Amino acid sequence: MTVLATAAGTSRTLRVDRPVPLDAIIGHLRRGAHDPTHRRIPGGWLRATRAPTGPALLKIITTEDGVRGTAWGAGAEWVLDQLPALVGAEDDPAGFRPLPEHRPLVEAQRRFPHYRIARTDAVFEALSASIIEQKVTGSEAYGAFRRIVQRYGEPAPGPAQQRGSVAYGTMVPPEPRTWQTIPSWTYLRLGLESNRSRTLVSAAGRASALERTLGRPLPDVDRGLRSLPGVGAWTSAEVRQRAHGDADAWSIGDYHIGKNITWALTGEVLDDDACEELLEPYRGHRFRAQTLLGLMGLQRPRHAPRMTLPTHTPYAQERHRRIR
Repeated sequence: MTVLATAAGTSRTLRVDRPVPLDAIIGHLRRGAHDPTHRRIPGGWLRATRAPTGPALLKIITTEDGVRGTAWGAGAEWVLDQLPALVGAEDDPAGFRPLPEHRPLVEAQRRFPHYRIARTDAVFEALSASIIEQKVTGSEAYGAFRRIVQRYGEPAPGPAQQRGSVAYGTMVPPEPRTWQTIPSWTYLRLGLESNRSRTLVSAAGRASALERTLGRPLPDVDRGLRSLPGVGAWTSAEVRQRAHGDADAWSIGDYHIGKNITWALTGEVLDDDACEELLEPYRGHRFRAQTLLGLMGLQRPRHAPRMTLPTHTPYAQERHRRIR
């Protein structure tokens, strides 16, 4: 990578011998359309994160021969060093071969041959957001995440603090000790009931140990994550997908994904056990198969009413009153 440091931030250009589909790669990291930590911009993305060396704002745009990253803040050097992993340059799809009978997956690989899996190297960041998404609808989870980050995070450095900049308003997630100090009743008002907030506070106390899982064998990482109270197979998979770049960590236990995969590959809506059987030939790349099918927009037909939000939080209760 070439490096250029200016008053407008430190930039590095990463040359890659293939197109880099940033929307597919970075888009998976965003927690809903209004996530204050990620923003799509013309030609690329903004990502606000908390590096081991401090908060950082990273701007990533595509170039003719790769990507260029520009970063601000105490964590700027770290996020630029991590840029190849973030844009999937270290992901290896070798060995992934869709079966001929799985025609949607064959077509997905043909249409998205340059898709690669991001690795953020930010374990607690991925875990905290995934805990918030446990056992609730996406809209409720994304809303709670946004409210917590906006209240307890901090403005991202650099142009994020300059009104009128495309980065204005982006936020760095709270540091682990801040998550620990938020009272349970405040979590409830922001959209998190006691089970999830307890899991989150407990995980925040293990944040340093969680970061040490980077580079460890992935089965060990899975066991370590699932040893935490309130963290099961689904949450572990969601973390490993993002923080560790685990190409095999398919979202087992998700309400929709197993059904969507089985419908896409067989025409029938089946359970997670059947989905695991279907994905077995892709072991080592099961999350890759899941994502490629998702990029195709393949979702089972839905004939039932949409799920309604639980009513155990003040925000959900207010929404329930409005839509009744």
